[in-house]
Amino acid sequence: MQAVIKMEIDLIKIREIAKDKEDENWEFRTFLKSHDMPLEQMDSMVHRLYERVSSEIDCTACGNCCREISPSLNQKDIERLSRGLAIHPDQFINQFLVEDKENFSDGFLFNKRPCPFLSGNICAYYDLRPESCASYPHLHKEDFVFRLIGVIENYEICPIVFNVFELLKAKLWGRGA
Repeated sequence: MQAVIKMEIDLIKIREIAKDKEDENWEFRTFLKSHDMPLEQMDSMVHRLYERVSSEIDCTACGNCCREISPSLNQKDIERLSRGLAIHPDQFINQFLVEDKENFSDGFLFNKRPCPFLSGNICAYYDLRPESCASYPHLHKEDFVFRLIGVIENYEICPIVFNVFELLKAKLWGRGA
């Protein structure tokens, strides 16, 4: 039986802790990059922690990602949301998006934050949301150690990322949660 760990969900506290632990988080990133654990084993550990934490934290009660992050939208996302709004994809692009020039992709970003479809703490078009939104916080994906800069960026935004990273520190480094 696993010990009960108090999950931190207070966004103000998370932001304060993130500021205090900025150097520690970069140091832990360096540790993870040089750790000799096989990638598959690391991914498996992160996936288990993600399952555990996300079963205890309802992300739709938070919605902070929709306030703080600009997801990348691809053509399928645009077409799906356009159909849901009953408008032409070109109108959707003109009204809500800008080209994603920063990431050198063919994608688009919302032209403002918070997301124009955020209603309370949940997407008004939850079933139609962009793939990058549905996939967030991306901790279920493979190759965790190759995405650590994104994890550190999301550490202060997402309570799930925050708690997974802290639990990972405790497991592998003896620090954290």
